[in-house]
Amino acid sequence: MPRPVTGSAVDPIMLEAVDEVVVTTLVDNVYDALLDGDETVKRAPFSAATAEAPQFASGITTIGLMAEHGFSALITVRRGGATTSILFDTGLSPDAMVTNARRLGVDLAGVHAIVLSHGHFDHSGGLAGLAGRRGPRVLPILVHPLVWTRRRLATPGSEGHEWPTLSKRALTDEGFEIIERRQPSLLLDGAILITGEVDRTTDFEHGMPPVHQRWSGSAWEPDPLVLDDQALVVHVRDKGLVVVAGCGHAGAVNIVRHALRLTGVTRLHGLFGGLHLNGSFFAPSIGPTVQALTDLAPGLLVPGHCTGWRAQQALAAALPDSWVQGSSGTRYRLSAD
Repeated sequence: MPRPVTGSAVDPIMLEAVDEVVVTTLVDNVYDALLDGDETVKRAPFSAATAEAPQFASGITTIGLMAEHGFSALITVRRGGATTSILFDTGLSPDAMVTNARRLGVDLAGVHAIVLSHGHFDHSGGLAGLAGRRGPRVLPILVHPLVWTRRRLATPGSEGHEWPTLSKRALTDEGFEIIERRQPSLLLDGAILITGEVDRTTDFEHGMPPVHQRWSGSAWEPDPLVLDDQALVVHVRDKGLVVVAGCGHAGAVNIVRHALRLTGVTRLHGLFGGLHLNGSFFAPSIGPTVQALTDLAPGLLVPGHCTGWRAQQALAAALPDSWVQGSSGTRYRLSAD
């Protein structure tokens, strides 16, 4: 359960600063073709792709991008003249991530590695669509060792619905290289941090409700902490940390504070991804989360996926200069320039 952690990190991480990070949301719960953009936020054009449609005079129609209950982001980091791309989560279905990437003109064959934020199927389903599209090389996947945990949702009065569980053997057979780490990991010569397990220090972020369960090997039991939850962190030179969460099961504030404490960087420049504040169980956490994030004063705040409309509304009201509506296909450029 949440435990107090104070002072400097015992195992500080020397995270190298980068010149630029571009976060491209390949999959999110929302796609809105009419959202505005600016120099930092570039929206996908409504005419990104076409499809055959004989009911139109031209025989074709314009189509947008796919949205689904899932999350996937392409993280591209630039240092000097070198750029590297990491795929963070892969969405819910086998099709959405690869379809959106194709419509956006993103070549997933250029991805250097995959990071899974945790084992839930709405963040790993796109691996099926990616298999066979990455070229002949072996593609590493960085995961927490508990990513293979069997889980279910056991609502009152039901027998429980078991969720799809990732198979290490199947991924290995597809040519992926599995790398399991509980501890923080540095990628790209120290330019990207994967947090590993996140310290739970707040008294208002309690994890998942009792209906979320895991298989212990002999019985189903509550799984509130989702210990495999981890985030991706980049340090933009002279600006601060950019943090990307999948679902934020560890708690958005826990994740950000953990990243700041690990790296010794004092400023949060950007926060992206699911903050898991949707539904009645999480409603009491919205207020203190909004207050804590307001105190952290991120330059850019893009909550998505499982954040929920109540939390989105509260964050937009509290941080009007930072909050941006997320949408599948949006590209966010955060530069030291």
